[in-house]
Order: sequence, then structure tokens, then C-alpha cells
Amino acid sequence: MEKHKSSQTRDPRKTTPRYMIIKMAKIKCKKRVLKGAREGILKMAALVEHWKSPPKTIYILKRQQIQLFLKRDQKIQYNSQATSTSVRTLHPTKRPPPGNVKMSNVPSTQPAIMKPTEEHPTYTQIAKEHALAQAELLKRQEELERKAAELDRREREMQNLNQHGRKNNWPPLPANFPVGPCFYQDFSVDIPVEFQKTVKIIYYLWMFHAVTLFLNIFGCLAWFCVDPTRGVDFGLSILWFLLFTPCSFVCWYRPLYGAFRSDSSFRFFVFFFVYICQFAVHVLQAAGFHNWGNCGWISSLTGLNKSIPVGIMMIIIAALFTASAVISLVMFKKVHGLYRTTGASFEKAQQEFATGVMSNKTVQTAAANAASTAATSAAQNAFKGNQI
Repeated sequence: MEKHKSSQTRDPRKTTPRYMIIKMAKIKCKKRVLKGAREGILKMAALVEHWKSPPKTIYILKRQQIQLFLKRDQKIQYNSQATSTSVRTLHPTKRPPPGNVKMSNVPSTQPAIMKPTEEHPTYTQIAKEHALAQAELLKRQEELERKAAELDRREREMQNLNQHGRKNNWPPLPANFPVGPCFYQDFSVDIPVEFQKTVKIIYYLWMFHAVTLFLNIFGCLAWFCVDPTRGVDFGLSILWFLLFTPCSFVCWYRPLYGAFRSDSSFRFFVFFFVYICQFAVHVLQAAGFHNWGNCGWISSLTGLNKSIPVGIMMIIIAALFTASAVISLVMFKKVHGLYRTTGASFEKAQQEFATGVMSNKTVQTAAANAASTAATSAAQNAFKGNQI
């Protein structure tokens, strides 16, 4: 009875052959997840179409199920292809390329293997630092050896000078000349190594200024030829050349030379005071006021109106005066910086001046004569007062 009731209550649609075919196709699609699944689904769809048309809702549901099976089959195939490609990259198989195909330069996918000759990066860096330090030490050693050789040479020269005397060698004049050299000048002997370049530049600056003054004479002469009223400028240009050339050498170059030679604070102060005045003279010469004997900018523009060649010549001389002024300012700053590093001061300059004045023989004799005359006059006055 129960079996009969269950058979009566069972859905009659499930007993139809069409339903049984679809159910069997579902089971086959679940089992065959690769290429055979698609063929089975297509066969199942063809069988369904041969039967009588089912209700519309049932047909739509079955069609959706078929589409889901197709999508699942595509996903499975895509995953299988991805796994196969990954396996190929991990374990590549070396196959010789065909003869007609040209292989491109494809980077190798094999893991990098360090060669035994390659060193570790930290070791190479340490080796480089060690090589740089060693090169720096060698450079310092060469510099110290050079300085030691320079000191030995200077000591030998000083010994020779003490034995044979120190002869003046500047200005370099011929032996048959009636007047001999007035000064002794040797940068390698008198000036320390670190200051030789600066002193040489100052010496070349003095020579440059002397040459500019000499050319100024010809510029003023050309201006005088064009404009006869400029005779005063021509005469003053000769005077400036004869006056400033030796005075600049004695008043500011030689004090600087002696300051670096003996580390004298007093000579440094003499150089600074005179060199400031010299810089002012450079500025005035570059300006070129009328009736001052200088081919400066004002005079050159005036001469340019009279004659173009003479004006160009005067403009060149004015540019030389300007360059001399600029270089003088630069060297003044450089010498002042070196002066501050030497440890010189105004107190040392005062002490040097006092000791230099008191150690001078002429000053000593003059002071002794003054003291003796004062003492005798005081004694005579005292003797006269006692007689009264």
C-alpha cells in the first residue's frame, strides 16, 4: 500500500523519457569536465529539440543550466592551460628551432649563478676604500718629501749666503752697467712655499702697472698730437711713470715681500696702508679726469671725438687701468686673509716697531746724544743755582 501511495504521489513529469535523458546528460557533464563535456551537452540539446516542445518555463531553466555547464568547462580549460604554461617556464624543454625561423634575443629564465671569480660587493667596496686611502697617503708622502727637499735646498742656500755674503740681484742689470742691483729677491729662498704664489702674483701686478703707465705715455702723446691743448696730460704721464714705478715697488711691494719673509706684523700694516692709497690711484687713473695725465675712460671718450684710432688706443689703456684696479682689490682681500691666518696683530706690530727703533744704531746714538746733552744742561743749571 505504501509503495502504491508513493507511486501515486510521484511527479509524473519525472517519469518521462525526456526528463531521464536530461538527467543522464547532467551526470555525464559533471563527470566529463574537459573537452567531452561540451560534446555531451550539445548532444543533449539536440535530443531535447527532437521531443515535443515542453512548457516555456522548463525550457528556459534547462537552457540556463546548459550555459552554466559551458562556462564551467571554459574555466576548467583555462586553468589547465595556465598550469601547463607555468610548468613549462619552471622546467623549460630545449628544442632546437627550425631552420627557417630566426630566434630573437630572449632573456634566459634560468636562475643566476655567481661565478667563483666574482667578489662580494662589500669586499670590493672595502678594497676601493683601501686603495683610495693608500693613494692619499702616497700623495701626502710625496708632498712632505717635496717640502723636505725644498727646506734642505733653502738651508744649503742660506749657508752659502752666510759664508759668501748676500749679493743684491734686483733689478737684473749687466755687469758693465755703472749702477748695480739695489735689492735681493729670491722667492724660493726667502718666501715660504705656501706664500710664494701670492707674492709672485703681487710682483706681476706691479710689473703690469708699470707697463700700463709706460703705455699711458704713448696714449697721452697721441692725444697731444690730435689736440695741442693736452700738453699738460703728456707731461704728467711722464711724471707718473717716473714716480709711481719705483715708489710702488719700494712702498708696498717690498714691505709685503719682507712681511712674508720674516712674518712681520709691522710690515703687513705698512703694506695695507700704502696699498689702499695705491688702489685709490688705480681708480683715479681708470676714471681719467682731464689735465691729470691719465688715459682713462673720460679722456678716451673725449679723444674718440677727435680721432677714432687715438680714441681706441686710449680706450685700451683705460681698460688696462680698470683691470689693474680690479686685480688690486682681489689681491688685497687675499693678502688680508693670509694675514689673519699668520697670527699677526696690531700689538705685535707695535712691539716690532719699538724693538726695531731701539735696536737701530742711528736711533741709539741720537738718543744717547740727547740724553747726554740733557744731563749736562741739567748739571749746569744746578751748578749755577748753587753759586747764586
